[in-house]
Amino acid sequence: MVDAISPRDPNEVMKLDRLGSAHQCRLSFMRQLLRRMSRENWAFETPVFDIDAKGVGHAVYTARGPEHSYSLVAFAHDLPPEKRSDRVIATAWDATFTLFDGVPDADDIARLSKNVPLQEAGRVSDRELSLSRANRSVRLWDHVVDTLASGQQPDAAKVGDVGYLMRTTAVYGSGKFGAADREQTRHRPECAGPFQVEMLSVYLTRSFVMDLVEHMARMKAPDTAVPIDPDLRRRFGIGNSTGLGMAPFLVTHPALLNAWVGAREEALSRVRSLPKATADEAAAFRLLVARASLHANAWTSEHPLQINKLQALRADMIALQAHLAKADLISQQPWDRLWEWAKTALSLEGQEQLAALLLEPYGDLVDGLTECMATDEHVTFPIDGTMRTSVLREILEGVYGWTLTIDWDAPESHARVWYVSEAKLEPRLGERYEEPIEPYEQPLGPGRDAARLYVALKEVDTSVAAFLLAHPEHRHIARRAQIAARLPYAEIRDNTLSATMLPIDMLRLKLSFFGACHFDPRSDRWLRINMFQHAPFPHELAQGSDDWTLPPLPIAAQ
Repeated sequence: MVDAISPRDPNEVMKLDRLGSAHQCRLSFMRQLLRRMSRENWAFETPVFDIDAKGVGHAVYTARGPEHSYSLVAFAHDLPPEKRSDRVIATAWDATFTLFDGVPDADDIARLSKNVPLQEAGRVSDRELSLSRANRSVRLWDHVVDTLASGQQPDAAKVGDVGYLMRTTAVYGSGKFGAADREQTRHRPECAGPFQVEMLSVYLTRSFVMDLVEHMARMKAPDTAVPIDPDLRRRFGIGNSTGLGMAPFLVTHPALLNAWVGAREEALSRVRSLPKATADEAAAFRLLVARASLHANAWTSEHPLQINKLQALRADMIALQAHLAKADLISQQPWDRLWEWAKTALSLEGQEQLAALLLEPYGDLVDGLTECMATDEHVTFPIDGTMRTSVLREILEGVYGWTLTIDWDAPESHARVWYVSEAKLEPRLGERYEEPIEPYEQPLGPGRDAARLYVALKEVDTSVAAFLLAHPEHRHIARRAQIAARLPYAEIRDNTLSATMLPIDMLRLKLSFFGACHFDPRSDRWLRINMFQHAPFPHELAQGSDDWTLPPLPIAAQ
């Protein structure tokens, strides 16, 4: 009887540098969506594609599930180059979208045509589930249109360099700008998992973008234009630019964060606990690592931090392949032995890539954990006022012990201020000692606040309710501490106010759970990613394969 391996220690897992090295895995939300649609035999159709030779018009893409249908309503625009911008302050885009609950009629389309292209300046209704927009990657877009129009295929190297034809700059959901709140759909099986509405919107957007570029090639040269080769077509994903607005989500949703990370850590512990592997599983894993090496070599970035991480990852993949060439992957808890080797042999990027790869051969063992990745946050919100302050202080020592060694009087320890911009109502990050923004600070520094609470509780022996009645400024951190005492992965165990904190680490973790790849920071505060690259298109889902997230090996290497 082999002992089960416990999930990793949250004091290790929840550090920002490790969170900022996360990779997509079998539990990622894109993969949950495509597995469900394939399993349930969803049907797809394009009832409307009314777009002219200049690329202006609208289209409707409908996905029909067992009980509900959802329609992407897409509006294509002829955008002057000088108006094309990925910044949140942009007011015009190459394409704008909404995901409609059901199938829209002519009146719905007319209403949406007056609002969706305006994005924040317009308003949608609770018939709409998301609102989004995208811009073309102009150099690749023009190349693809021109080559298809001439009867040729786009240059594969150019496709690989960019990886997408359009890049979304926001995918809003959950009640924003009048759209339906999550409460309206979360009881539907297909919407119960995290961000399934948004993932469906992006997935259908990818189909629209590929159809649009082929349409414009046909309009340019109807006698010679050809469609994109199916294998090359799958190499196009949907890009995304993501900034600070997403980062605080992980702090403001501790129970949900625990559900995501906890499911992944349980999946990893299950695989590491396996007493042996089959020869087929070992061979499949070696092929996965070879494909992951291709992925690492094709991943590019211009940011110095990511360049260094990519160099380490590529070296890690070489070291991993060399180790696998002689390693026993069959007996004596082979995956745990491999993990123990990796802890000293690989960088954080390589370790987290390995953690994701270890789950791949074991869908039957880990995929069911996706049912645990949503949570009712109302359950964890109430504060237990009957708890004694001595117990709360013990919780702080256990969960936030790392904060108690920080000199919180030092300017660099709380140099940053999280606040909300008046213009866009979006989270922003400022410098505490350079800008007059401290009065507008949001409670997004739980480490500092835990340390303050710990000091305030010294020599106090009463109920938490009595203490908080006298000191209400500590309510939010008392609640967080009680949540984190029950949910081990609920709290980032690092200083989110530090002068050296990198918001892109928080962005990377969340986007990895989406299923994104090719993380490309543009600063420490925003990055670009690719979504659904290599994924099957709707008409290919019936094949049922979930093996699409890594590039295929050349035929000769298989």
